[in-house]
Amino acid sequence: MLLYFGINKLVSSGAVFKKAEAQSVLLNSIELPTASGGSRANIAVPLAPLPSATPAEKGSPVVWEVMAWNSQMAGMLANGGPRTTQGSSMAANGLNMQIVRQDDVSKMQADLVKNAIDLQNNPETPGLIVSIMGDGLPAFSAVQMQLQKAGTSLQILPYSCGKSFGEDKLMGPKEWLDNPKSALGKTIACYLRDGDQNIALKWCADNGLKVNPDETTYDPEAVNFMAASDFLVAAEKYIVGKPESRTKVVNGKNTGVKIDVVADGVATWTPGDVNIAKQKGGLVNIVSTKDYSNQMPNIMVTTKRWYDAHQKEVSGIMTAMAVAGDQVKSHPEALQRAADISAAVYADQDKPGAYWLKYYKGVSETDRNGEVVELGGSKAFNFADNLTLFGLDNGGTNIYASVYKTFGDVQKRLYPKELPNYVPLDEMLDLDLLRKLQEQYKGKAIAPAETQKFAADDEIRQSVSKRAWNIEFETGKSTFTPETQRQLNQLFDDLVVAGRLKVAVHGHTDNVGDPQRNQQLSEDRALAVEHWLEQKSSSAFPDGRVQVYAHGATEPVASNASPEGRAQNRRVEVVLGN
Repeated sequence: MLLYFGINKLVSSGAVFKKAEAQSVLLNSIELPTASGGSRANIAVPLAPLPSATPAEKGSPVVWEVMAWNSQMAGMLANGGPRTTQGSSMAANGLNMQIVRQDDVSKMQADLVKNAIDLQNNPETPGLIVSIMGDGLPAFSAVQMQLQKAGTSLQILPYSCGKSFGEDKLMGPKEWLDNPKSALGKTIACYLRDGDQNIALKWCADNGLKVNPDETTYDPEAVNFMAASDFLVAAEKYIVGKPESRTKVVNGKNTGVKIDVVADGVATWTPGDVNIAKQKGGLVNIVSTKDYSNQMPNIMVTTKRWYDAHQKEVSGIMTAMAVAGDQVKSHPEALQRAADISAAVYADQDKPGAYWLKYYKGVSETDRNGEVVELGGSKAFNFADNLTLFGLDNGGTNIYASVYKTFGDVQKRLYPKELPNYVPLDEMLDLDLLRKLQEQYKGKAIAPAETQKFAADDEIRQSVSKRAWNIEFETGKSTFTPETQRQLNQLFDDLVVAGRLKVAVHGHTDNVGDPQRNQQLSEDRALAVEHWLEQKSSSAFPDGRVQVYAHGATEPVASNASPEGRAQNRRVEVVLGN
């Protein structure tokens, strides 16, 4: 029997009981999973009484800085308001949290450093937690040097309250969908070195498009970027259409020629996408976190100084959000309250709770030019979703580790001056508290995580990307060479990020030898890639996600008359799509 009603009656009636008892009852109410995964039955979660609007009188103080981002619905309900309220799961777990809107990432970094210094001088100082896009953490980790000067370092809370599922996106002209190469010579406005630019960068990489990372120059043979101070300004640059003067570069060399460029596309999130559709139109979704569905979990970061000294509070926050996550996912009433709280936190008079609820769910609307565009889209996480995210569910893959490495490597390669290195994930992420909560309720059932189902015969209908991978095989065999391991690992991480997309592996050979033998060899090599992916992670590559196609020597991309051309034709192409 689930105990939501019991705990909330106790709280709402003003009964007093110990924090440890409250935490235990709440944890029992969500029936956490076993270390081996627990039951996967479709468990109904009863609706709990909603938190009151009356501020909580007691609790350990903590500040949570958030962007205006719908992935935080579970955290909003957990808190009951901008400040913790009576009857909320945060209050029941002994927390008194103040949620503050902060869209400026650099200000978040500065506030963490200040909080670290304040804690050093006065350990009673309220702790600070900031929420950022998970794929943006490698760039965010540049603050580590300043924190180390303050005698501490970054620490991740091993729990995510939700993720973007469509609202963060690359928007561009419709022709980019059918022909990604038409984006070459165009300019995308975005906030640099953060999650939305990462969507654009991954789309470019997946389609083999050259990128010019220097926002002060223009390369007609690359995708260019226009820097914006935040995601809303990025949308505004497209809407206003004001040109920027750039120096033209060709093959990396400055030509001295000046050219005006405008924003042809935008990487943004809600309400940036809504503003584009309503105020100007003309752009469609090229790719979003609905496609790269594992890219952007909401990751909460604090300092090791506060984290180590407040393990009970951290566990309480995780527990409170787990309870609220099940409520938001299961009951419209709970989601509506979370949206109303979001409106109060974000303090935008033009956007009431109904606005945030609408775009949390995601909608299709007609823009000013009559084009139907998908807008918004986020998801709340429960406890089981977190076990899946961090790889604790049935020995699954640590999805977030793949996300972190994929985008850390991309940003480091493109911006070596701004990000010469990024902090290794294992220096910031300790899963012990998550494992303890999992083990504490071993043998109990759990409200299940969301999983993507794939049909074995369901082919890709809409391609998102197509890329040839330099996966080398031993001559005339389907056996990988030792040198190809790095490519395989990169392919694995890239495909884990794109968790919702189907994967088609196409095998090709040169024209040397018997055509029938080449046809079979191309199939064997494509199958080898499929089997390697599935053996490395059955959770990331369930049955039906990867499909294999063999082409033999029938689709060359270069002349077979030279060794170089034949080498290009011996390839594996990976197509991602819906």
